[in-house]
Amino acid sequence: MFRIGKSLSYAALGAAGLGLAGAALASGNAGEGPLRCEIVAGTAGGMISLAALAESDAALGGTYRFTVESVAGPGGSTIRQGGGFSVAPGVPAELGRVMLGANGIYDARLELAAGGETARCEERAGGAL
Repeated sequence: MFRIGKSLSYAALGAAGLGLAGAALASGNAGEGPLRCEIVAGTAGGMISLAALAESDAALGGTYRFTVESVAGPGGSTIRQGGGFSVAPGVPAELGRVMLGANGIYDARLELAAGGETARCEERAGGAL
């Protein structure tokens, strides 16, 4: 099953103690079914913060890939994080986080695979958000 959509709530993030320093900029997520993902963008210390989150209705273990590409602004780069993860039912798990220069525009993608399910999230952050 492959999904692109919106779901995990900011209230769920707060309940999990994943508050971002500064104001939230945006959120891109896939959220129907037993495995859900979210990319949360915020600001912290004058920089852009992107956090990769997973949530499930059941305890699951799987793998993730979190990719962030600079698409505009000074310089160019691609950041890749990935590996194994486990998530408890109903509790968002932070899988990775990047801090980026505030002058760029970034495309982020999170892909999850666990228990025969997949989820994919995409988010653009920076620029005139």
